[in-house]
Amino acid sequence: MKVVILAGGLGTRISDHSDLPKPMISINGIPIIAHILKIFINQGFNEFIIAVGYKGNIIKKYFEKNFLQNNIQVVDTGLKTLTGNRLKKLKGFLPEENFMLTYGDGLCNVDLKKLSKFHLNHQKLVTVTAVHPPARFGELVLKKSNVINFEEKPQLQKGWINGGFFVFKKEFLDLIPKKQVMLEREPLKIVVKKKQFMAFKHKYFWHCMDNRRDHSNLEKLSKLKKLPWIKI
Repeated sequence: MKVVILAGGLGTRISDHSDLPKPMISINGIPIIAHILKIFINQGFNEFIIAVGYKGNIIKKYFEKNFLQNNIQVVDTGLKTLTGNRLKKLKGFLPEENFMLTYGDGLCNVDLKKLSKFHLNHQKLVTVTAVHPPARFGELVLKKSNVINFEEKPQLQKGWINGGFFVFKKEFLDLIPKKQVMLEREPLKIVVKKKQFMAFKHKYFWHCMDNRRDHSNLEKLSKLKKLPWIKI
Protein backbone atom coordinates (compact mmCIF):
# COMPACT_ATOMS: atom_id res chain seq x y z
CA MET A 1 0.00 0.00 0.00
CA LYS A 2 1.45 3.39 -1.01
CA VAL A 3 1.86 6.20 1.52
CA VAL A 4 1.04 9.82 0.64
CA ILE A 5 2.65 12.57 2.71
CA LEU A 6 1.22 16.08 2.36
CA ALA A 7 4.25 18.34 2.64
CA GLY A 8 3.38 21.50 0.74
CA GLY A 9 2.21 23.98 3.37
CA LEU A 10 3.83 27.23 4.47
CA GLY A 11 4.11 26.42 8.19
CA THR A 12 3.27 29.98 9.19
CA ARG A 13 2.68 29.11 12.89
CA ILE A 14 6.28 28.06 13.30
CA SER A 15 7.71 31.11 11.56
CA ASP A 16 11.11 31.06 13.25
CA HIS A 17 12.01 28.37 10.71
CA SER A 18 10.51 30.23 7.73
CA ASP A 19 13.59 29.60 5.57
CA LEU A 20 12.59 25.93 5.43
CA PRO A 21 9.40 24.13 4.44
CA LYS A 22 7.82 22.88 7.66
CA PRO A 23 8.49 19.14 7.00
CA MET A 24 12.23 19.92 6.78
CA ILE A 25 12.44 21.41 10.28
CA SER A 26 14.78 19.14 12.19
CA ILE A 27 14.12 17.13 15.31
CA ASN A 28 17.50 16.37 16.86
CA GLY A 29 19.25 17.05 13.54
CA ILE A 30 16.87 14.99 11.37
CA PRO A 31 13.98 16.57 9.38
CA ILE A 32 10.60 15.67 10.84
CA ILE A 33 9.57 14.21 7.47
CA ALA A 34 12.45 11.72 7.76
CA HIS A 35 11.16 10.69 11.20
CA ILE A 36 7.73 10.18 9.61
CA LEU A 37 9.15 7.95 6.87
CA LYS A 38 10.94 5.88 9.51
CA ILE A 39 7.61 5.29 11.28
CA PHE A 40 6.30 3.67 8.08
CA ILE A 41 9.51 1.93 7.02
CA ASN A 42 9.90 0.39 10.48
CA GLN A 43 6.51 -1.28 9.93
CA GLY A 44 7.14 -2.50 6.39
CA PHE A 45 5.78 0.35 4.22
CA ASN A 46 8.34 1.45 1.62
CA GLU A 47 6.51 3.25 -1.20
CA PHE A 48 5.95 6.98 -0.76
CA ILE A 49 4.47 9.89 -2.68
CA ILE A 50 5.41 13.25 -1.18
CA ALA A 51 3.18 16.13 -2.30
CA VAL A 52 5.22 19.33 -2.14
CA GLY A 53 4.57 23.02 -2.74
CA TYR A 54 6.35 25.71 -0.70
CA LYS A 55 10.11 25.34 -1.26
CA GLY A 56 9.50 21.82 -2.51
CA ASN A 57 12.92 21.79 -4.17
CA ILE A 58 14.52 21.56 -0.71
CA ILE A 59 12.50 18.43 0.06
CA LYS A 60 13.26 16.96 -3.37
CA LYS A 61 17.01 17.51 -2.99
CA TYR A 62 16.93 15.91 0.46
CA PHE A 63 15.35 12.73 -0.87
CA GLU A 64 17.70 12.59 -3.83
CA LYS A 65 20.45 12.01 -1.25
CA ASN A 66 18.56 10.00 1.40
CA PHE A 67 16.26 6.95 1.65
CA LEU A 68 17.50 5.76 -1.75
CA GLN A 69 16.51 2.16 -0.94
CA ASN A 70 12.84 3.17 -0.93
CA ASN A 71 10.47 4.08 -3.75
CA ILE A 72 9.92 7.82 -3.18
CA GLN A 73 8.20 10.11 -5.67
CA VAL A 74 8.30 13.85 -4.89
CA VAL A 75 5.45 15.56 -6.76
CA ASP A 76 5.05 19.34 -7.08
CA THR A 77 1.35 19.98 -6.41
CA GLY A 78 1.50 23.78 -6.46
CA LEU A 79 2.54 26.58 -4.15
CA LYS A 80 -0.92 27.65 -2.91
CA THR A 81 -2.86 24.43 -3.45
CA LEU A 82 -5.06 23.42 -0.52
CA THR A 83 -4.81 19.94 0.99
CA GLY A 84 -7.86 18.51 -0.77
CA ASN A 85 -6.68 19.49 -4.24
CA ARG A 86 -3.09 18.57 -3.40
CA LEU A 87 -4.33 15.03 -2.83
CA LYS A 88 -6.58 15.01 -5.91
CA LYS A 89 -3.59 15.88 -8.10
CA LEU A 90 -1.96 12.60 -7.07
CA LYS A 91 -4.69 10.37 -8.53
CA GLY A 92 -2.49 9.24 -11.41
CA PHE A 93 0.23 8.15 -8.98
CA LEU A 94 -2.10 5.83 -7.04
CA PRO A 95 -2.76 2.63 -9.01
CA GLU A 96 -4.04 0.56 -6.08
CA GLU A 97 -7.53 0.59 -4.60
CA ASN A 98 -6.34 1.83 -1.19
CA PHE A 99 -3.59 4.12 0.05
CA MET A 100 -2.36 5.61 3.32
CA LEU A 101 -1.94 9.33 4.00
CA THR A 102 -0.43 11.53 6.63
CA TYR A 103 0.83 15.09 7.06
CA GLY A 104 4.43 16.26 7.16
CA ASP A 105 4.29 17.46 10.76
CA GLY A 106 2.97 14.69 13.04
CA LEU A 107 4.59 11.74 14.84
CA CYS A 108 2.75 8.71 16.19
CA ASN A 109 3.49 5.11 17.19
CA VAL A 110 0.21 3.80 15.75
CA ASP A 111 0.24 0.17 14.60
CA LEU A 112 -0.01 0.78 10.84
CA LYS A 113 -0.70 -2.83 9.95
CA LYS A 114 -3.63 -2.98 12.36
CA LEU A 115 -4.82 0.37 10.99
CA SER A 116 -4.74 -0.86 7.38
CA LYS A 117 -6.35 -4.19 8.31
CA PHE A 118 -9.14 -2.34 10.14
CA HIS A 119 -9.72 -0.22 7.02
CA LEU A 120 -9.78 -3.19 4.65
CA ASN A 121 -12.16 -5.10 6.92
CA HIS A 122 -14.84 -2.40 7.22
CA GLN A 123 -14.77 -1.50 3.47
CA LYS A 124 -15.65 2.18 3.99
CA LEU A 125 -14.08 5.04 2.04
CA VAL A 126 -12.02 6.58 4.84
CA THR A 127 -10.36 5.56 8.08
CA VAL A 128 -8.76 8.14 10.37
CA THR A 129 -6.56 7.47 13.36
CA ALA A 130 -8.31 9.02 16.35
CA VAL A 131 -6.01 10.14 19.17
CA HIS A 132 -6.14 11.85 22.52
CA PRO A 133 -4.33 15.22 22.26
CA PRO A 134 -1.47 16.08 24.62
CA ALA A 135 -2.39 18.71 27.17
CA ARG A 136 -0.99 22.20 26.56
CA PHE A 137 -0.65 22.74 30.29
CA GLY A 138 -0.30 20.62 33.40
CA GLU A 139 -3.49 18.68 34.19
CA LEU A 140 -4.98 18.92 37.67
CA VAL A 141 -7.41 16.44 39.19
CA LEU A 142 -9.36 18.15 41.98
CA LYS A 143 -11.58 17.00 44.81
CA LYS A 144 -13.28 20.18 45.96
CA SER A 145 -10.27 22.49 46.42
CA ASN A 146 -7.74 19.74 46.99
CA VAL A 147 -5.38 18.68 44.22
CA ILE A 148 -5.41 14.86 44.25
CA ASN A 149 -3.34 14.36 41.09
CA PHE A 150 -1.06 16.47 38.92
CA GLU A 151 0.59 15.56 35.62
CA GLU A 152 2.78 17.94 33.66
CA LYS A 153 1.50 17.98 30.07
CA PRO A 154 0.06 14.45 29.98
CA GLN A 155 -1.73 12.78 27.09
CA LEU A 156 -5.38 13.62 27.73
CA GLN A 157 -7.81 10.73 28.10
CA LYS A 158 -11.00 12.60 27.25
CA GLY A 159 -12.01 13.48 23.72
CA TRP A 160 -10.68 12.33 20.37
CA ILE A 161 -9.10 14.35 17.56
CA ASN A 162 -7.86 13.71 14.02
CA GLY A 163 -4.41 12.14 14.46
CA GLY A 164 -3.51 12.61 10.80
CA PHE A 165 -2.78 8.98 9.89
CA PHE A 166 -5.41 7.93 7.32
CA VAL A 167 -6.28 5.10 4.98
CA PHE A 168 -8.42 5.96 1.92
CA LYS A 169 -10.12 4.11 -0.85
CA LYS A 170 -9.01 5.68 -4.11
CA GLU A 171 -12.62 6.41 -5.11
CA PHE A 172 -12.67 9.02 -2.34
CA LEU A 173 -10.70 11.28 -4.69
CA ASP A 174 -13.80 11.63 -6.88
CA LEU A 175 -15.51 13.46 -3.99
CA ILE A 176 -12.91 16.25 -4.00
CA PRO A 177 -14.18 19.13 -6.19
CA LYS A 178 -12.02 21.02 -8.67
CA LYS A 179 -12.39 24.21 -6.64
CA GLN A 180 -9.84 24.79 -3.88
CA VAL A 181 -10.86 22.95 -0.70
CA MET A 182 -9.25 21.72 2.48
CA LEU A 183 -9.28 17.94 2.72
CA GLU A 184 -10.49 18.22 6.30
CA ARG A 185 -13.58 20.24 5.43
CA GLU A 186 -15.95 19.61 2.53
CA PRO A 187 -14.59 16.23 1.29
CA LEU A 188 -14.48 14.59 4.72
CA LYS A 189 -17.83 16.09 5.70
CA ILE A 190 -19.31 14.40 2.62
CA VAL A 191 -18.07 10.97 3.73
CA VAL A 192 -19.47 11.58 7.21
CA LYS A 193 -22.92 12.19 5.66
CA LYS A 194 -22.51 9.07 3.53
CA LYS A 195 -21.58 7.07 6.65
CA GLN A 196 -18.31 6.12 4.97
CA PHE A 197 -15.94 7.44 7.64
CA MET A 198 -14.46 5.20 10.36
CA ALA A 199 -12.10 5.88 13.27
CA PHE A 200 -9.25 3.66 14.40
CA LYS A 201 -8.65 4.51 18.07
CA HIS A 202 -5.03 4.94 19.12
CA LYS A 203 -4.46 5.55 22.84
CA TYR A 204 -0.69 5.82 22.88
CA PHE A 205 1.92 8.31 21.66
CA TRP A 206 0.94 11.09 19.25
CA HIS A 207 2.39 14.58 18.88
CA CYS A 208 2.14 17.19 16.13
CA MET A 209 4.47 20.14 15.46
CA ASP A 210 2.23 23.18 15.10
CA ASN A 211 4.35 25.77 16.88
CA ARG A 212 7.63 26.47 18.67
CA ARG A 213 6.46 24.84 21.90
CA ASP A 214 5.63 21.62 20.03
CA HIS A 215 9.03 21.70 18.37
CA SER A 216 10.74 22.13 21.72
CA ASN A 217 8.80 19.21 23.21
CA LEU A 218 9.72 16.94 20.30
CA GLU A 219 13.36 17.95 20.59
CA LYS A 220 13.33 16.84 24.25
CA LEU A 221 11.59 13.56 23.40
CA SER A 222 14.06 12.85 20.58
CA LYS A 223 16.89 12.66 23.10
CA LEU A 224 15.30 9.70 24.90
CA LYS A 225 17.00 6.33 24.44
CA LYS A 226 13.90 5.03 22.63
CA LEU A 227 12.05 7.35 20.28
CA PRO A 228 8.42 7.31 21.48
CA TRP A 229 7.02 7.51 17.93
CA ILE A 230 8.74 4.34 16.73
CA LYS A 231 6.64 1.25 17.35
CA ILE A 232 8.56 -1.68 18.85
